[in-house]
Amino acid sequence: MKFDFFADKKMSVIGVDISSSAVKMVELTGLAHQKYRLENYATTALAHEALVDGSIVKLDQVVDAVAKCWRALGAKEKNVALALPTSAVITKKVMMNKELSLDELESQVHVEASQYIPFSLDEVNIDFCAVDNVPNAQGDIEVVIAASRKEKIEDRVAAVEGAGLQAVIMDIDHYAIEAALSLAPDLLINGGHHQTIMLVDVGANSMKINVLHDMNSVYMRDQAFGGNKLTQEIQRHFSLSNMEAELAKKNNELPVNYVADVLQPFFQTLVLEINRALQLLTNGTQYSHVDQIVLVGGCAAIPDIQKIVSEFTQINSVVYNPFVGMELGSRVKQTQLLKDASSLVVACGLAMRSFV
Repeated sequence: MKFDFFADKKMSVIGVDISSSAVKMVELTGLAHQKYRLENYATTALAHEALVDGSIVKLDQVVDAVAKCWRALGAKEKNVALALPTSAVITKKVMMNKELSLDELESQVHVEASQYIPFSLDEVNIDFCAVDNVPNAQGDIEVVIAASRKEKIEDRVAAVEGAGLQAVIMDIDHYAIEAALSLAPDLLINGGHHQTIMLVDVGANSMKINVLHDMNSVYMRDQAFGGNKLTQEIQRHFSLSNMEAELAKKNNELPVNYVADVLQPFFQTLVLEINRALQLLTNGTQYSHVDQIVLVGGCAAIPDIQKIVSEFTQINSVVYNPFVGMELGSRVKQTQLLKDASSLVVACGLAMRSFV
């Protein structure tokens, strides 16, 4: 079964984000003038270590979580768009002659892919997308090649098909986030145009950095730091189980000394990791400064995180909510959405594949 990372066929889909801590689904409806309505969303927690390093290791538990999440969503649509973690996909940009036919281009892509993919081409799915607006290309086009091990794709497909759904689109998580950035441009300085923006996606197990210049990705980095560190400290400090710690963190039901003894040290480590990424960016690339830090992911919902990051880095920081100003369906609880929005960015970007 082949999946196209860059497919542009429009079809109605539910955005499904299978992360290390939860399954998240978003259903959008298209309105006039490129506007959308959030019909509903749902999240279902995943058992600890159902996913390890982005790979599904407990398929039955993931299938159960996907099925439960879809029931909670209450949607009729069964076609879904999925995303692979960036770490599971090899991407490369190459220049090719724009006069090549599609068949010739595809053949050349496989030649290029064989040079940098450390696996047999029989073991991977390959897709490509031609970009025809590269300055000073002089008759060439830029071709973005993406490749992933088939098993990575097949595991996610099995997880949704086991729940009775149909996987029709496979994307990459950072592309989904970039798509969702178009929904609330007022949260970005100058709408992100002519700016250098550092996207910081703080999930359960990792912090993914994606730097965009003029809304084009120019630098990526993953760091082994995430919300599970905070959960583990809550467990240790207050003698709670993993589930109890997660619930207490989510519901803000922790002792008064939680902020000083647990949360503040977590924040200190977080901003040190962000500062390390900033130093690597400025020392190793042509980009000497960042105009804005955009925070997404589950940890972005922690109170005061925007303030802490802004104060430490001296860079304008914002927690991104793709649903700002969006019409909401009758099933959406606005108060809860404000708490969940930053964790739904990938699923929202995937749901947009119905329209873009």
